Amino acid sequence: MAAKPGIPKGTRDFSPVEMAKRNYIFNTIRDVYHLYGFQQIETPSMEMLSTLMGKYGEEGDKLLFKIQNSGDYFSGITDEELLSRNAAKLASKFCEKGLRYDLTVPFARYVVMHRDEITFPFKRYQIQPVWRADRPQKGRYREFYQCDADVVGSDSLLNEVELMQIVDTVFTRFGIRVCIKINNRKILTGIAEIIGEADKIVDITVAIDKLDKIGLDNVNKELAEKGISEEAIAKLQPIILLSGTNAEKLATLKTVLSDSETGLKGVEESEFILDTLQTMGLKNEIELDLTLARGLNYYTGAIFEVKALDVQIGSITGGGRYDNLTGVFGMAGVSGVGISFGADRIFDVLNQLELYPKEAVNGTQLLFINFGEKEAAFSMGILSKARAAGIRAEIFPDAAKMKKQMSYANVKNIPFVAIVGENEMNEGKAMLKNMENGEQQLVTAEELIGALTK
Repeated sequence: MAAKPGIPKGTRDFSPVEMAKRNYIFNTIRDVYHLYGFQQIETPSMEMLSTLMGKYGEEGDKLLFKIQNSGDYFSGITDEELLSRNAAKLASKFCEKGLRYDLTVPFARYVVMHRDEITFPFKRYQIQPVWRADRPQKGRYREFYQCDADVVGSDSLLNEVELMQIVDTVFTRFGIRVCIKINNRKILTGIAEIIGEADKIVDITVAIDKLDKIGLDNVNKELAEKGISEEAIAKLQPIILLSGTNAEKLATLKTVLSDSETGLKGVEESEFILDTLQTMGLKNEIELDLTLARGLNYYTGAIFEVKALDVQIGSITGGGRYDNLTGVFGMAGVSGVGISFGADRIFDVLNQLELYPKEAVNGTQLLFINFGEKEAAFSMGILSKARAAGIRAEIFPDAAKMKKQMSYANVKNIPFVAIVGENEMNEGKAMLKNMENGEQQLVTAEELIGALTK
């Protein structure tokens, strides 16, 4: 007996119903992106490893899926190198390509490669899968979709404001209550300066970013392990645990960071974003959260993260400002800011809260029962008119027993069934059955279309 097939851990199959739900997510996000003037691009699933390595920090580099070279990948490798069993060194020889870790770095590469074709500011979105060699767990997958929107070639903070409006609009359309968290890497840099650990900014932000996951004691332990002094860690506590309204937090930070020019710049940027959004009438809460650090090294200004309020799950959207990402590809001075919706986590949240609209999940609206060759031929005429009117309709392909055909309609949640027998054909009509309440009525093709399109 053949072994039962399987799929890699951290990946999933999606049924037709699940795909209908996913397409509802993608289409909702796509529609909102279009409202704000974003245009779609796509980039390859694999990039050169030289494009990806070094852009996500040491931890991110470890999570890159590397693709083995085709052909004789042993050529050019000495026996000594093979016997050394140095995995990292051998991987660099065996693998020149890798699966993309996110959509932002490939986008930066795209901007540099196509700079002569692009009009700045360039507003693009991408809805594509990404891969991370992470440990699979609830809400965390090795293959998942991101839905990114970025603006490059503009320093204006109005871009940050509009991205937060997009986030608010998308989750309002989904019916998911969220808290939009905002911070600024300049504020975090300022904090590192005033506690006397400016050179440890990356270690500090990576540790702080784990506060929700591992708790304050473990964050402090990690900071100590990174060589940050006890005195600096003590100074950090009241800052990262700062409470109050957004205005109160900003006022406190202006005092705390008074000796840090960079820190005050971050406060100023955050104040502009929050004050402007206050006049826009957002439907969801927005909170200045100093524990938000977003561990990726390329963020330089505002950073964002979105948490669902009614479901226990990690961040479902994130992003921020990156002033120097294209610089690593030889194109300095291009500022960018972007957000990324985690489609797979949003899928899980909508499932748990049962928020999918009925019309988004249902596929076929109308099924014609097949009683035989003549009846099928008559039904096909009405079927063509129904489809021309935009009704999703099908005919059962075989003249099977009525019970089997009705069971097919029930399993697929088809709301209407059209029954065409000899009597119906004689009258040039069809019997339309509502599968929810069992009501039946004899209708013409036009009446059938009217009933299903009203």
